Amino acid sequence: MKLGIKWRFILGYLLLLAAGLAILDVGGDWIIYQRMVEQQTDVLYEEAREICVEYVPNIRVLRTRGATLERQFRSLGKLTQTRIWLVSSSGEILLDSENKESRKGENINTYDGKFLENQSLTGKRPTGLLEESVVSVIYPVTEWLETNGYVVAMKPDAELRSRVYRYTDGIMVCYLAVMFLLGIVFLYLYFRSVYPLKRLTQATKECADGSFDNLVVNKLPREQKEMADAINYLSGRVNTMNEYQKKFIANVSHDFRSPLTSIKGYVEAMADGTIPPEMQGKYLDIILFEVDRLTKLTGNLLELNQLDCRGMTLDWSEFDINEVIKQTSASFEQRCMEKRISLDLVFEKPMCMVWGDMGKIQQVVQNILDNAIKFSHQDSVVEVHTARQSHKVFVSVKDHGIGIPKESISKVWSRFYKTDLSRGKDKTGTGLGLSITKEIVDAHGENINVISTEGVGTEFIFSMPTKR
Repeated sequence: MKLGIKWRFILGYLLLLAAGLAILDVGGDWIIYQRMVEQQTDVLYEEAREICVEYVPNIRVLRTRGATLERQFRSLGKLTQTRIWLVSSSGEILLDSENKESRKGENINTYDGKFLENQSLTGKRPTGLLEESVVSVIYPVTEWLETNGYVVAMKPDAELRSRVYRYTDGIMVCYLAVMFLLGIVFLYLYFRSVYPLKRLTQATKECADGSFDNLVVNKLPREQKEMADAINYLSGRVNTMNEYQKKFIANVSHDFRSPLTSIKGYVEAMADGTIPPEMQGKYLDIILFEVDRLTKLTGNLLELNQLDCRGMTLDWSEFDINEVIKQTSASFEQRCMEKRISLDLVFEKPMCMVWGDMGKIQQVVQNILDNAIKFSHQDSVVEVHTARQSHKVFVSVKDHGIGIPKESISKVWSRFYKTDLSRGKDKTGTGLGLSITKEIVDAHGENINVISTEGVGTEFIFSMPTKR
């Protein structure tokens, strides 16, 4: 089972605390003790050397003034808290600074024959001669390169260990204080990193479950704030897509249901004889009209789905936009005659070469002209202009029809959108033509704009690049 970040924080803190305590309790004691032994040995060695220089230049002097020297040694031992032995070369203790438990007259070699061979010892003693463990320094008294005796300076090992424990306890208290502060830091880091992540995770789950209202709050650290902004953006996008999907299904259902209902009704009426044979031609034309609507709607939906799934692939080439407008306008001749609408084609130059996908641009011109003719009044004019400026060619299609309300202009590019004014006139529209048109122009890296006044008319203007 993998641990979460919170438990990793806790486990890491506990391991750090336990490791620090173990190191201080074991390694700390040992390091401090060794350091103090070294310092104590240096002090004892210096004391022994001073005793040799000042008091015992010759071991034979002890025979003449031993009593006086013994009193001096006892005073020196009390003053320095050090036990001092003067030992002959044979190992006999000639003087002992300790009065109560004096070992004067004892021979060290009897208890430990190798004791005097060392320069310093820690925790070792002649067994039976001393009861407590000591730190010892053995300084030889020499004359003419001959060892005449030894000065043995000793400190109780228990005293050193007691000092070590006091130092260790002080360090332990400091360490626990530091760990307490570190615990506060860990807690701060948890609330600054792990806790916000839990909130972000919860918000993401709610977003995945379809709840988009409980957005992430902004009082977060900078890094989590960036992630929260991303989640908020994702939530908004998903919500928009959900709304679009609902609207898409509702619109498609409506646009499919209406013609299918008409087709079904008329076919049933012809099948059961409600419509006599001599009138069936009229209703077959209506059925064909509705089938054309379904075919157009299906084609637009397939095209939009292709754009959403794979994006738009353009077949770039250089072509004459004026020629494309002429060919496209010719396809609307019958409709223009029925509504007595004139197409006024005004070209700045006879030939105007542009760079793009000719088939897609022809679809753009067709969609805009279809809208212009559809919403124009009878006996009106639809003007189509082309003009070149720098490295751009601008195409304008202007009608004198019902126009678009001001509040609806920004929505005309939305899929399935139809203004209330157009619904009575737009019998064959799917609400997808202008959406496809804008996506084609955007894919070319160009712009398309609309200028409209309700009751006066509408003008669509889009640009195309020229090949440099």
